[in-house]
Amino acid sequence: MESIINALTAAEYTTDAVMERIGEAGQRALNRNSTIASDRAVGQTDDPLATLIRLFILQQPLDVARVAEALPVEDAVTAGLVARDGDQIRALIDVRPYSSDDGTRAWIVSDLTCGLDTPPPPMTEDYVLGLSPASTQLTQLMVPGRFDAALDLGSGCGIQSVHLAQRAERVVATDLNPRANALAGLTFELNGLEVEQRLGSLYEPVAGERFDLIVTNPPYVMSPPSESRLTYREGVFTADGLVHHIVANCADHLNPGGVLQVLGNWAILDPDRWAERLTEWIPAGCDALIIERERLDPYEYIEIWLTDAGLAGSEDFVPRYRQWLEYFDRLGITEVGMGWINVRNSGAAIPEVRVESWPHAVQQPVGPAIAEWFDAVTLLRGRGDDGVLDAHWTLAEGVLQETLGEPGAADPNHIVFRQYRGLRRAIETDTALAAVLGACDGELTPRQIIGAVAALLDADADALTEELAPKLREAVIDGFLAKHASE
Repeated sequence: MESIINALTAAEYTTDAVMERIGEAGQRALNRNSTIASDRAVGQTDDPLATLIRLFILQQPLDVARVAEALPVEDAVTAGLVARDGDQIRALIDVRPYSSDDGTRAWIVSDLTCGLDTPPPPMTEDYVLGLSPASTQLTQLMVPGRFDAALDLGSGCGIQSVHLAQRAERVVATDLNPRANALAGLTFELNGLEVEQRLGSLYEPVAGERFDLIVTNPPYVMSPPSESRLTYREGVFTADGLVHHIVANCADHLNPGGVLQVLGNWAILDPDRWAERLTEWIPAGCDALIIERERLDPYEYIEIWLTDAGLAGSEDFVPRYRQWLEYFDRLGITEVGMGWINVRNSGAAIPEVRVESWPHAVQQPVGPAIAEWFDAVTLLRGRGDDGVLDAHWTLAEGVLQETLGEPGAADPNHIVFRQYRGLRRAIETDTALAAVLGACDGELTPRQIIGAVAALLDADADALTEELAPKLREAVIDGFLAKHASE
């Protein structure tokens, strides 16, 4: 493998170099499964980078002599990256350069993209998906820090383990699909990573083991029972039972303070009780932040996944569609929520569990904001109102105050404090709360500030203190107020 690594490195087969060569139009076209724009951008050049782009990304068969200038052909054949057919070489798997904002640089191995320039054919059951919006979204969700042990549950092509290896002393990667384990193994080998691989379902391969961080983008698609299932996206559980199982059993595999992060979806049975239903999944002694990022009706959801499976336009499309609708009707599923489930094994007697819908733009990576939420919950645990009112706080970095009102009016109609980092939350305040938040600079405590504000507004200080205390607590938990350095 060393000769292949050296060749990829010498060719500068990196994300930046590929993007520079194919251009933004080429990348957008590849996202639509079209190679024409990239093919034209690469042109007639035959340097090693152009060869690798054509071989792996555009999936073009090439002359042996040309490939030999970019890759050690025999080593690549032995490794299972390419096949030789007479005088031509074709890629057997996808080797894709990857980079992220945290400085991670890697090559990711997966199955070839289905349906380039043609309608995608139905996928094989053991198909291994490569880089996808879901997998890269999970990398952005990871909480920062250094960890002794981390688990990539359902590793697929291995992208999460590549990130975990940058922050954990020991990484375990599991998958039910033997082919996924094999291709992830190539990903790890190409990138010189030591990752323990286990074959098996969910927590079975790590029975009795505990971790500081568990991340998973599991096969969460809620499809009807079928003899043919795509392993990377569909399990054998009913509805959202697989995601439920992962969350409900996580405490048995988390060290004290350990965190589980799930990118998944869940069934909406009763729109008025959806948050309560998810709350019931959280194990005792665990804090949780569950954020719904999107909600789809059954038709949208089913069409997305039938198209993903390459069935759009096929004779199976309508029958499978109707079967799926009947399945949802039978289970009482009216909508599907999609988002993030974050759980920390705090050991708290009275855990903090927040379930909310937040479909708005967030700062990426969002992992630090998730960690800050857990830290704020821990900071305030055991502190009553006095603990908030008598501490020293500062308005958090990236929080701005906005006012909205009629032109010429003495007072604004709305006062909003808005975050421009993290989850980018916003809270609408009244004059009193706005004045207190704005005056938090670490010098005075909220109790002292409220006293001054009450005098200015000719209000009762005790009543105003009682009214604002829970709002200030929420402002701390939601990241609008930060602990002053003196605390």
